[in-house]
Amino acid sequence: MTSPNPAKSGRTLNAAVTELLSILDLESLEHNLYRGRSPKTGWQRVFGGQVIGQAMVAAQRTVPADRHIHSLHGYFMRPGDPAVPIIYEVDRIRDGGSFTTRRVVAIQHGKAIFSMSASFQIAEDGLDYFMPMPNQPDPDELESDSQSKNRSLENAPEAVKNYWKRERPIEMRATSYEHFLSDKKLDPEQHVWMRATDTIPDDQALHAAVLAYASDMTLLDTSLYPHGRKIFDPEMQVASLDHAMWFHRPINVNDWILFAQDSPNSSGARGYNRGSLYSRDGTLVASCVQEGLIRVRDPNRA
Repeated sequence: MTSPNPAKSGRTLNAAVTELLSILDLESLEHNLYRGRSPKTGWQRVFGGQVIGQAMVAAQRTVPADRHIHSLHGYFMRPGDPAVPIIYEVDRIRDGGSFTTRRVVAIQHGKAIFSMSASFQIAEDGLDYFMPMPNQPDPDELESDSQSKNRSLENAPEAVKNYWKRERPIEMRATSYEHFLSDKKLDPEQHVWMRATDTIPDDQALHAAVLAYASDMTLLDTSLYPHGRKIFDPEMQVASLDHAMWFHRPINVNDWILFAQDSPNSSGARGYNRGSLYSRDGTLVASCVQEGLIRVRDPNRA
């Protein structure tokens, strides 16, 4: 994996993408040991997609360049502290003829906050099929990110405005913003086009890490739709519990990718969510699933 740091490549990118590539450019501390930092966003906990992306980079650093990630399975165990670095410890579980397996533990304050198993594979030909992409409006037919924010978030809570209006490394164009503006119970599905807001260097491992970072955006929201709830609802305690992802084909986050999501189940204060990620030409490039905490706060609980 080449260095994602634009300062090392001589390229000048927008501030948000520069920051994203910088946090994915982990510092090597020792054999199998890496250190990552968090951006200063004002959040009280580290964004889950950041931890997934950094853990992927740590694992990839220990794998031969001809083997690319095809799956990951991660668990969030504690909220990350954005004020201190995250240490990533890689365990080289297996190096086989075709597959390589790694386990990564992210550590802060002497405790694990996230663990991930990842599998890498050499390029191989084989049987090839994928479910077709759902019929959705072309991203160029939708409002831009800034237009939709200005219109949809006019009466939104201040926390929502602050979150969506800051410069971001990933642009998202949803086919509907009804869930932000209404308490109506909606079908548990959504479709969001996404892409990097500036050019990501040509490195498949890096594009996969950026896509994993983005895959934690909006996914958990889907399980709240049938309940008429929102991710920023102060009555809700919402957090990612686990995240699994499969990488099927080459990825290009510089062009639009459709994130088709649904939520088949919510129970036990948890919501189960699925996502299929399609390139603009309709090719399925990745899939993911996530279960998250969607607990209604008890006002009587101290």
